[in-house]
Amino acid sequence: MSVDPVIAGLQVFVVGGAVRDALLGQPHGDRDWVVVGSTPQEMVARGFVPVGADFPVFLHPRTKEEYALARTERKSGRGYKGFTFYTGPDVTLEDDLQRRDLTVNAIAQNASGTLIDPEGGVRDIDARVLRHVGPAFEEDPVRILRLARFSARFTDFRIAPETLLLCQRMVSQGEADALVAERVWQELSRGLMCAKPSRMLAVLADTGALTRVMPELVDTARVRAAVDVAASCGLALASRYALLCVDSVNVAVQAKRLRVSTECADMARLLPNILAAVPRTRDAEHIMHTIESCDGIRKPDRFVALLQAAQVLEDVNVAVWRGLLDAVLAVDGGAVAKQATSAAEIKSAVRAARLQALVAGL
Repeated sequence: MSVDPVIAGLQVFVVGGAVRDALLGQPHGDRDWVVVGSTPQEMVARGFVPVGADFPVFLHPRTKEEYALARTERKSGRGYKGFTFYTGPDVTLEDDLQRRDLTVNAIAQNASGTLIDPEGGVRDIDARVLRHVGPAFEEDPVRILRLARFSARFTDFRIAPETLLLCQRMVSQGEADALVAERVWQELSRGLMCAKPSRMLAVLADTGALTRVMPELVDTARVRAAVDVAASCGLALASRYALLCVDSVNVAVQAKRLRVSTECADMARLLPNILAAVPRTRDAEHIMHTIESCDGIRKPDRFVALLQAAQVLEDVNVAVWRGLLDAVLAVDGGAVAKQATSAAEIKSAVRAARLQALVAGL
């Protein structure tokens, strides 16, 4: 087997999620690498492309995988940005692993396949435990969010009691208040796409972080059940977010706070319209109003997605609603407009034709 000349002679190790997922027998995405004993100058000389703003991270010139110099970090301020990093060639692999969040993410593997596990990550994988590596965990509040997300992904894992207590202390000391919207949404959105998002909500609630990062959210049993059903049905992120917000009243405020995508914000805003219409599926005028209020004529795919989200909570016959929407969309607005006697009549004439088509479909 040929040796990659770019890394020949370097001490490189695969770390983190790729090692963890391989041990769990799960597929993994990109591999992350740690380089021990090197310098930024040597990495650049070998052809690596520097990309790290806060600490030296490099892209392999061919594979584009990330290679980070082994580093230590020291708390220097509030929140997740309050750190200074040291990446000298004297930093060991064990030093680097020690500053990671969870033991299951602090396992490395060398080129020959040998595992380096100074923090007992393999043991915790076997025991299905999510446990913090050490006291440094509490220096980064993002780790609370990551812990919650991992709980949603690895549904057969439990959180070590001491780790939960540590998170609760972090929240009580105000560390969670330093989290910025982008990081909250990044972790929340990824957690919503996991197998059991309710476990993420439970962890955030148990630690006290939920009311700090999403004060507008009304966390109910219905919401938790809904996001899990949405996950089992494979619904898109926007639909899952809409169901997360279904019992909340200040959805616009929350969307602004978290800086969610327009698609997610709109789905959360419009889902109540669909839910209100469900009991009146024989009322043509109300159905027409619902389609219009949800902009279903311009955005039929989103309207169907709203129906599918509503189906998680109510007995919605999506096929029937879709047939009615198709009947409305089939109306040739241009042809109707040509028959109108004045420009002022066009809008009402087109709507009347669409309503007639809808009635015929009932």
